[in-house]
Amino acid sequence: MTARLAADCDHLVVYVATDTEAAFHALGEIRFFGSGAVPVLTFPDWETLPYDHFSAHQDIVSERLETLYELPGMRRGVLVVPVTTLLQRLAPPSFVQSQSLVVALGQTFDIATERQRLASAGYRAVDTVSERGEFAVRGSLVDIYPMGGTSPVRIDLFDDEIDSLRLFDADSQRTLRETESVRILPAREMPIDEPGIARFRAAWHHTFDADIRRCH
Repeated sequence: MTARLAADCDHLVVYVATDTEAAFHALGEIRFFGSGAVPVLTFPDWETLPYDHFSAHQDIVSERLETLYELPGMRRGVLVVPVTTLLQRLAPPSFVQSQSLVVALGQTFDIATERQRLASAGYRAVDTVSERGEFAVRGSLVDIYPMGGTSPVRIDLFDDEIDSLRLFDADSQRTLRETESVRILPAREMPIDEPGIARFRAAWHHTFDADIRRCH
């Protein structure tokens, strides 16, 4: 029914599920009965509890960021979201848009500048990329596993210009195919640069009555 409704509508249809499991089943059914006639996005739950000492899985964050990036330009289709997730506050749409970038063949790419930009966007510097949100620099080669992407990308530079872009397998490190451009979303849903950290620290002090010297 939702798939038929979305096909007949010229606006976005939001399907609110009772929980994550119900959202997962609804997503599969809508895609099956919709037969690709309308785009279907999901906005999954973080699957973490308040004050947990770990973050949401990178794949979940990646899917959420992909949806946040696509939604402002989505004029019709279906968004599937659990009701608990719908109640969460989010960063403004301008944050994801402003922190995203597209790299393309022939484009100027300064390693020092882009390394700092990736770190500010929440990407982790590693020796070999294996999961979303990581990047590695080896001479004139820069590997990035972008959030929202299905494969990491290898940027081969000639001086400070992008000479080739190759999608590769994270396990075997073998090239899958070449591409002309790739989109890189931020690695976090909120800013973790110095102003963002300062804003969080100020809000924390205002909200919690605790001795900061004894709170990690």
